Amino acid sequence: MPASNLLPDDRYFDPNPAQKEIALQLYERVKNLPLICPHGHVDPLLFADEKYRFPSPTKLLITPDHYIFRMLYSQGISLEEVGIPPLDGAPAVASDEEVWQTFADHFHLFRGTPTGMWLTQELHDVFGVTEKLTSQSAAAIYAQIDQRLQSPDFTPRRLYEQFNIEVLCTTDPATSDLSHHAAIRDSGWSGRIVPTFRPDAVVNLDAAGWRGQIDALSQVSGIDVGDYASFIQALEQRRAAFKEMGATAT
Repeated sequence: MPASNLLPDDRYFDPNPAQKEIALQLYERVKNLPLICPHGHVDPLLFADEKYRFPSPTKLLITPDHYIFRMLYSQGISLEEVGIPPLDGAPAVASDEEVWQTFADHFHLFRGTPTGMWLTQELHDVFGVTEKLTSQSAAAIYAQIDQRLQSPDFTPRRLYEQFNIEVLCTTDPATSDLSHHAAIRDSGWSGRIVPTFRPDAVVNLDAAGWRGQIDALSQVSGIDVGDYASFIQALEQRRAAFKEMGATAT
């Protein structure tokens, strides 16, 4: 009989009965409140295109997550085997299904880690996976998730609504033209997705691509950045544009 995931709500609470009772009382009061997400790395494109669909379980859950592929790489698994293409532009060696199988074969590495905890909860709560992810269950769980991703309820906008999110802040470079945020705003959708101003790439003078970032800043701001004063002026212009689009943080 396949091993199942049992995820009681109090699994992370202190085992002391008195503390657990208080924790459960507090949890019951807040568990249905809307989510306010002040920091995130979600691509606004996902919400700009109302028909956007996640491509596959692997491309959704594994290849974008550096916590996963760095753990696997530390155990001798090549990046190509987990779907990360080499720097020379050649395609990754493994298929999505093969990457998922490799991930499942080594899922035990994530026991007791935050990554393992949130992946297990994600599989259970979001995708309805009740069987533990193992080498033997990998293919069936992949197929189950892939089927869910084809459902009309699994577009980013529908998930935003199902998760009861009140506001989601993305992280955007100073050189972003914020076109995806503009598309979200102009679409009439009720979800609130706002940018966050992150100028790291234009202030890190040691970065190899810094000069190109300055050129991009000039282009998007309409200000020819040739000295410190014009640099500050361009940043002020972009910050004002971010604020106009709803940004509340840097």
